[in-house]
Amino acid sequence: MLKLPVYLDNNATTPVDPEVLDAMMPYFTRHFGNAASRNHAFGWTAEEAVQQAREQVAALLGAGADEIIFTSGATEAVNLAIKGTYEIHGGGDQHIITCVTEHKAVLDTCKHLEKSGASVTYLPVNKDGLINTNDLEAAIQRNTVLIAVMYANNETGVIQPVAEIADIARQHGIVFFSDATQAVGKIPIRVNEHPLGMLCLSAHKIYGPKGAGALYVRRKNPRVRLTAQIDGGGHEKGMRSGTLNVAGIAALGKACTLCASKMTNEGSRIKKLRDKLENALLAIQDVTINGDRVHRLPNVSNLSFANIKGNSLLTAISKTIAVSSGSACTSANPEPSHVLSAMGVEADLAKNSIRFGLGRFTTEEEITYAIQKVSEIVTEMKG
Repeated sequence: MLKLPVYLDNNATTPVDPEVLDAMMPYFTRHFGNAASRNHAFGWTAEEAVQQAREQVAALLGAGADEIIFTSGATEAVNLAIKGTYEIHGGGDQHIITCVTEHKAVLDTCKHLEKSGASVTYLPVNKDGLINTNDLEAAIQRNTVLIAVMYANNETGVIQPVAEIADIARQHGIVFFSDATQAVGKIPIRVNEHPLGMLCLSAHKIYGPKGAGALYVRRKNPRVRLTAQIDGGGHEKGMRSGTLNVAGIAALGKACTLCASKMTNEGSRIKKLRDKLENALLAIQDVTINGDRVHRLPNVSNLSFANIKGNSLLTAISKTIAVSSGSACTSANPEPSHVLSAMGVEADLAKNSIRFGLGRFTTEEEITYAIQKVSEIVTEMKG
């Protein structure tokens, strides 16, 4: 039986998978030890759980376990990657290259560093949301220390040409960091195939809890070095001090293992549901897809609805269907999405754009309902 409201905002966050919840629960009660307590069994058990999770995260990425640094989430990982690279190279007028459609965690971190003297190039995107790698190469300067381009966009699902970016970065001896928060667990990522210097992820985007994440940091060919952003205790090889969130880390590890085993079949099923939703809604007059239709994640659809009276479409839909107009981090901002604006979408159209984010627990019945309900609301608002 259909249960309302229908949840189609899995890019904002995902429900915790029951198997993930089962994996983390013992670390709240029975195995509550501090992973840094090396003198007794409680600490040893916690440390073993952390190490197992490190191996599970690494396995999903094709990395080494010693290349995984646990954080409180992707935002902290972004700050560590960008600020840590800038500072290890001496700070000052070091140059960073990023993209105008990055998540605010990246953009705001770069703007913060600009106040410290850093120079930052913000690459434009085309109408499909993709950067031009020729623009990237042309932007490289003698003092460029970091290229920060996301793997897949959180609002449109557009996948950037990561392999080409990685090749350019390697040829010029520059570290390449990718915010892969939306991509991890949805598409195969092998950090040594491209290769990437750093990559971040977050548990709550892959059916784990909020408050746990990780940063992959390459250890060889070449080794990436960072300046720590949190001091005190020297945890995580000195890169991130603070008592480890053992329960959250164990959950993240389990979530990664589930993604590795389910990714192929899950991605295919979700894509079919996404295509069903899109094809039905595109049949409505004046509906368009935002972003490249080929190079994108299988679970995301960002649609613009033209000629709607007022800007109350999202409000009307959200009464029975949980969707968003873009990033959850900026949902309170009345301004049009910075991602859609950068792609050339007009302000009025951007304000009537809806992001549908499907997930592991999305059913065909829910998609059928969403098609019917959205069609009714749009037709009524056009009338």
